[in-house]
Amino acid sequence: MKIKGIVAAVSLVAVGVLFGALLVSGFGLVRPGWADINLGANHPPVNLDADATSFSKAFIEVADKVTPAIVQINVVAERENPHQDFFFFPFDDKLPKEQQGSGSGIIISDDGYILTNNHVVEKATKVTVGLYDKRTFSAKVVGTDPLTDLAVIKIDAENLTTAYLGDSDNLKVGQWVMAIGNPLSLSSTVTAGIVSAIGRGSLGLIRDSYGVENFIQTDAVINPGNSGGAMVDLSGAVVGINSAIATQGTGTYIGYGFAIPINLAKSVAKEIIAYGKVNRGYIGVNIGEVNDALAKSVGLDKPRGIIIQSILDGSAASETDLKAGDIILSIDGKEVNQPNQLQSYVASKSAGTTISLKIYRDGKEIDRKVTLKARDNDATTKPVSKIDDESSKNESKSNTVNFESLGLTVKNLSAKDKENLKVNNGVLITNVESFSKAEDQRLFSGLVIVEAEKKKVSDVNSFEKIIDSNKGKAVLLKVQDKDGNTRYVGLEIPE
Repeated sequence: MKIKGIVAAVSLVAVGVLFGALLVSGFGLVRPGWADINLGANHPPVNLDADATSFSKAFIEVADKVTPAIVQINVVAERENPHQDFFFFPFDDKLPKEQQGSGSGIIISDDGYILTNNHVVEKATKVTVGLYDKRTFSAKVVGTDPLTDLAVIKIDAENLTTAYLGDSDNLKVGQWVMAIGNPLSLSSTVTAGIVSAIGRGSLGLIRDSYGVENFIQTDAVINPGNSGGAMVDLSGAVVGINSAIATQGTGTYIGYGFAIPINLAKSVAKEIIAYGKVNRGYIGVNIGEVNDALAKSVGLDKPRGIIIQSILDGSAASETDLKAGDIILSIDGKEVNQPNQLQSYVASKSAGTTISLKIYRDGKEIDRKVTLKARDNDATTKPVSKIDDESSKNESKSNTVNFESLGLTVKNLSAKDKENLKVNNGVLITNVESFSKAEDQRLFSGLVIVEAEKKKVSDVNSFEKIIDSNKGKAVLLKVQDKDGNTRYVGLEIPE
């Protein structure tokens, strides 16, 4: 009996141990206490040093300090009617007359002035502003400037948190920046990246010949709704107004965004607040970039400056001794090497302002002053200098010449050509080969070469002599299109 009792007891203990193990490991019916649970490793894999911690802290502090100065702008605007050019559209009265949109803005005064993009509030019939503290206000549009895509609106409020507007001239490629705004209706969103490029132009974002495109490019994520928001550096200074994105038809960010430099925005905002519009000054010149061939043709040591292609009649430039073919090296002591650099700087100046130009002409550097005029004062946009009345009295031995090394064919002008093209001398380009030196300089059929080396071209023979005498060098050409527009190009002549 005793043995049987002992065996029974041992069996019960064994069954209990086995059943307990099953409960713990197999069925999970017995769980550890919350305080006994340890997840992951016991320490981070990297110990941040003071520099790394400080770097991260800079982003945190900027986001914390600047975000309250960024607002969300909701707009009701007139809807564009895609059928407005049709004589009759039976469902036109069924289309909604208005549409909604949203963007961002920057508080620039504690009494309610807000800087944003023109395209955010353009054609707005109702503007509502949402602050960081969730208050909302109705706003009025103080003024807009389509040529820079900037606008100022106003809300009736006091003691608002304002942004600090920095100096965009000090920006460097590679510098860290943050974009703060309200993309895709997500309020108070912060992204970060670097300045990818400065002085970006020729993007076609402002469809006006007087439009100013001098954008800061960044890889900080910008999406619809960010427009009008702030690009800030790591000191929290606003250095740009987020304005556009690179996209392939999706309407969303794919890699790069573009911002308007704050220095330009500050001058525009002041004009709008003071006068309700921008009283912008203009020089009145058509300008172009100086490439390597053009630099060689005029004797510059390297490609620099911007060339005056023509001067507009009645403009500020026409009242000075500036000439087509002059190269502007600097303006008020600032070097200019891209047309949009000059445009952006002049756009920040009011009519009546006098600027100083350093000009390269005939191998010398000279100084000139120009007092800017308002655009409305320009009598016309027709070039001042026309082709002088002079034609060759000598018949050419050949009517057409082909310059194989240049990929260029020219012919003499007939009386009908001169009448149609409104020129008195020159040779007509009849063919330009693909991938040739001529094509590289944007020459094409239909252009008239009216000058070479600042001498009038009378016929193909005189032009051929100039080309032959400058082999191994570069020749400065003045060309004119069918609309009377002229420009200078440099053409390198092979040995």
